[in-house]
Amino acid sequence: MVKKYIIVQTHTNKKQVCEDISRSLIEKKMAACVNIYPAVLSLYRYNSEVVEDNEYLIHVKTIADKFNEIRKIIERLHNYETPEIISLEILEGNEKYLKWIQDEID
Repeated sequence: MVKKYIIVQTHTNKKQVCEDISRSLIEKKMAACVNIYPAVLSLYRYNSEVVEDNEYLIHVKTIADKFNEIRKIIERLHNYETPEIISLEILEGNEKYLKWIQDEID
C-alpha cells in the first residue's frame, strides 16, 4: 500500500512548547523529523482585535495515518486555546527521503 506523506503545521509563541511538542512526536515515532522555524511574524484576529505576534512555526514530517494521534499530542502540549493544526499533503518528493520518513516511523 502506498503511504500518503504529509506535513503537519502549527505555530506557538513559546520556544519551550515547540521543543516539547517536537521531542514528544519524535520519541513516540509519530514523526521522522520536526523543523522549528523562529521569527515568524503572524497577524490574526482574536477577540475582535487584530493581533501581531512573533511566533515559531513547526513542520512535522510524517504520514497521514498518524495525523489524529499527532493532533492529540499537539493539543495536549500546546499553550494556545485554539492552536492551528493543519495537514499539508506532500504530492511529490525525493523517493529516498520519503522512504526514510516511513522507515523512521515504523
